[in-house]
Formats: sequence, structure tokens, C-alpha cells
Amino acid sequence: MKKEQTCENSVRRQAKINAILDSARTVFCRKGFIGVTMKDIIEECGISRGGIYLYFSSVEDVYTAVVNRRIKRKFDDIRAAVKANTDFDALLKRYFDEHKHRLMHMENSLLRSMYEYFFTHKSRDDHKLQQEQMQQVRETISEIFMLGVRQGKLKAGNIDALAEHFMFEIEGLSVLALFGGLTEECMQRQFAVMEGMLDRVRE
Repeated sequence: MKKEQTCENSVRRQAKINAILDSARTVFCRKGFIGVTMKDIIEECGISRGGIYLYFSSVEDVYTAVVNRRIKRKFDDIRAAVKANTDFDALLKRYFDEHKHRLMHMENSLLRSMYEYFFTHKSRDDHKLQQEQMQQVRETISEIFMLGVRQGKLKAGNIDALAEHFMFEIEGLSVLALFGGLTEECMQRQFAVMEGMLDRVRE
């Protein structure tokens, strides 16, 4: 009975944390990072100050939890699709389409808050978080490409270098979109260039 109660309490605790992080993400997308206070997050969550401080001690604490959860959820979905041997072309299209949608709807993106956070936080742990995020992006693209190799749709070669190039290309488009300088036509041209690069390594 005690074990069941502990499990139930753990589920409730995680549900409360997820609700806080969902609300906090909305705030960070809307206001960035620098302008956000715990009061903003508390008001968005609709819970008491004491309630949020049971789980998080600061805006920084909440923010890193939001980012870490985002990384896990985003890349776990892709890796599950790779593991399920999803058709390479279908998965690549889905991956590109998700990025295109994000680039055209930056109001739902954490990118502004991420740049503000990393420009104002320079500790070893902060640098590690930034590097882990970039590594996750590169490894995810690489895993998609390796799926193409296994399915006989891409030539085996320097997949990691190609994945890194795509990572930097998408990051550059993201920065341009953040500052309002990316048109849909420009975005489509750049993705067409990336697709053309893949055509050169197709079997």
C-alpha cells in the first residue's frame, strides 16, 4: 500500500512539474529570457508562490528544466522513428517540414530566450548545456542520414560532416528568422539547396 502511494505521489509530482514547465515555456516564448520573473511564471501557471518553489528555486532553474525537457522530447520522437525503420524520405520530409513550420512561426520558438540565456550565462554548466543541445541536433540529423544509408537510399560516406553542415545551415536560418529577415521564399530555396546536396549522395 505504501509503495502504491509513493508511486501515486511521484506521478502527481511529475504532473505538477510538467504543468509548470508547459506554462513557463509559454512565458519564455512570449518574453524571451531576460525579462521573465518568477512572478510571470507563477501567474501563467495559476499556482501559489509556495507551490512553484517546492520544485524550482529560480527562473534559471525553471528555464534549464524547460530546455532539457524540450531536447529530450524533440529528439526522442525522431530516434523512435529511426528505430522503427521509418521510410527515410518520409522521415526527412517530416523533419524538414517541422523546421520550416518553426521558422515561419517564431512566436512559438524558444530561440530568442535561448540566445538571451547563453549570452548572459557563462558558467561551465551553461556552456555544457549549449554544447549538448548542438550535439543532439547534429547527432539526430546524422541518425536520419544513417537510416538512409541502411535503407540503401544514401551512399555511406562522411555522414557526420554533412549532418554538421545541415545543423549550421538550419541554425543560420533560425537566427535570420528570429530577427525577421527570413522570407518563406528564401527559406524554401535554402531547403531546396540542402535537398540538392543529398541528391548528390543518393544511391
